[in-house]
Amino acid sequence: MATLHDRLRNPDAGVRRIAVIDLPYTDEEDDIAPLLIAALSDADATVRLEAAKALEGFEEPEVLAALAPLLKDEDADVRAAVAYTLAELKDPASATALLPYLSDADPEVQAAALQAVKALRVDAAFDPAMAALAHADAKVRRAAVSVLGYLKKPQAISALTEVAAHDDDAEVRRVAVGALSFANDADVSVHPALSRALADPVWQVREEAATTFAKTGSILGVPNLVRAMDDEFWQVRVKAARSLGKLKARDGVMALVEALIHPVSNLRKEAVIALGEIGDPRAITPLERTLRDPDPDVRKLSKLALTTIQMNGSNA
Repeated sequence: MATLHDRLRNPDAGVRRIAVIDLPYTDEEDDIAPLLIAALSDADATVRLEAAKALEGFEEPEVLAALAPLLKDEDADVRAAVAYTLAELKDPASATALLPYLSDADPEVQAAALQAVKALRVDAAFDPAMAALAHADAKVRRAAVSVLGYLKKPQAISALTEVAAHDDDAEVRRVAVGALSFANDADVSVHPALSRALADPVWQVREEAATTFAKTGSILGVPNLVRAMDDEFWQVRVKAARSLGKLKARDGVMALVEALIHPVSNLRKEAVIALGEIGDPRAITPLERTLRDPDPDVRKLSKLALTTIQMNGSNA
């Protein structure tokens, strides 16, 4: 019977590929990493692909040193597998192998490297990410914005507000709006940027802005969130309702009450929850009507909201 080593050297690429897939489950080897690293240099792309997948979770320096160059592999599937594997890294020290690729001339490589380092939150990625905000390729800009959102450095706020307001790509704007969630009321440029995003022509950007307002704790955004309760897309209204509740915005009570009769039950549920969080007695009668709502979840949430409001009133 052929040993694993024999199969890894077999002239048939299909045999080598199956051997690589079997490697993580074998009892023949105590240390499979060197064999997987060797398979990364296989002449057949399908073998390299399986080796890249199998190395997920390995963060030894020699593994990363072998994986990172495959971000430039000639095969797109291999590049994608390497990018995915690298994006699963957990140890910040692993970023060392990726730093040279953060400014790579190939936008696909640069975007993949930026995506891989974002969750590692290494300061060394800050300057390359800031520079990449001006890249011509939207994929690179999106990845750069994500890095800056994870790093949460105040020095990036001004640049992120500019991207959120003016980038040509809607997804870049959306990601930039979300990245601003670490800011707060002390950052004076954030409120205008989020207000502008809440009027963006693309509803996904408006939806993100409605969410981010609450994350920043900005009560300045309440009037904008109230207006967003009339958005043509119910998805935006849902996030606006949720934020009004988290901000305990009494100015949003009447807009939330109006949402209690919206045909989309998800919006009715969010409105009920928000009214309970705000705790304004003006919501009691409208909430009592929702006890007859056709959606059982709405009815259950209404009972909870009414109990919360009444308890808060008795403790006032």
